[in-house]
Amino acid sequence: MRLNYFLVFLPIALALRWFEADPLLIFVASALAVMPLSEQMGDATEVLARYLGPTKGSLLNASLNNAPEIIIALFALKNGLVDVVKASLTGSIMGNLLFGLGLAMLTGGLKHRIQNFDPKGAGMNGNLLTLASFGLIIPAVFHAGTDAVSWEISQEISVVLLLVYLASLVFVLLAPKTTQPTTLGEARDEDEARGNKLPQSLPQARGWKGALGLLAAVTLGLAIMSEVMTDALEPTAVKLGLTPVFAGIILLAMVSNIPQFFNAVSFARANQMDLAIGVTLGASTQVALLVAPLLVLCSPLLGHPMDLQFTQFEIVAVALAVFVARILTTDGQSNWLEGLMLLAVYLMLGFAFYVLPAAV
Repeated sequence: MRLNYFLVFLPIALALRWFEADPLLIFVASALAVMPLSEQMGDATEVLARYLGPTKGSLLNASLNNAPEIIIALFALKNGLVDVVKASLTGSIMGNLLFGLGLAMLTGGLKHRIQNFDPKGAGMNGNLLTLASFGLIIPAVFHAGTDAVSWEISQEISVVLLLVYLASLVFVLLAPKTTQPTTLGEARDEDEARGNKLPQSLPQARGWKGALGLLAAVTLGLAIMSEVMTDALEPTAVKLGLTPVFAGIILLAMVSNIPQFFNAVSFARANQMDLAIGVTLGASTQVALLVAPLLVLCSPLLGHPMDLQFTQFEIVAVALAVFVARILTTDGQSNWLEGLMLLAVYLMLGFAFYVLPAAV
């Protein structure tokens, strides 16, 4: 695994916090420590999924795929960074649909020119993301048309989104094998049978006990590093002159998604575009249908209730990201130019968020 050497930043971050160093240094060190921990969690989950079988394994993968992001967001909510957490959700959807998918298409296209994938799986994720975008639009319209408290409707919408997410899991798990998205384990087995090798980011063979122990240790490490990172986030944003929205969209969102970007690029370069599409679009779908509703429902327990009322530009950015990604994945083919287009949209939105006033 390419990110393992970043684990050295775990004790460095703790030491910097102990000696009350510059918050910027603490944030950078803790963010670098979170990336290999997120990758290790994904690896341990994949090994456990192989032992549980295809049905239970797929459910475990789906449930824990976004665990690092949820852990980081919960500690940020505990520190009262509600706007930053909401922005990180926007940033995760934008980052996966535009940056992660765009980078995968660009690097894969430069190596293979034209790459093919199954448009059905991408289409289902696109439909789910379109539905989830309504969950962001409705609270904003509700707030604009009435003075009533928007948290109640956000709570009700969150329950609906969670039910849709559970229904999508049932649909995928009960669908015929020929119509199911390819899992990481199945793809590795099929590739090895053909004499090919998938990227080394996939987990190495280890027993389920070792994987379970690793999962527990990584979860504890993520909890510690998440608290350190979120404590340093606000002073870091102030020092750099960043708004809470930009800090969430770029700083917080990108940290937990970097391992997924690495995997998507590795799969694309190995000409496994179905996996690259599944990693990026699937992650965005889970953020919209699982992570956001869970945070809304859990936030009162942390003393800082969060709703689904996003800023106008955040809603527009998510809608644009979903629209552009859907347009470029409908034909079942990708190339480096399409990847460049997605990256260009991400950069333009990033520039806009950077100069966006905090009150908008």
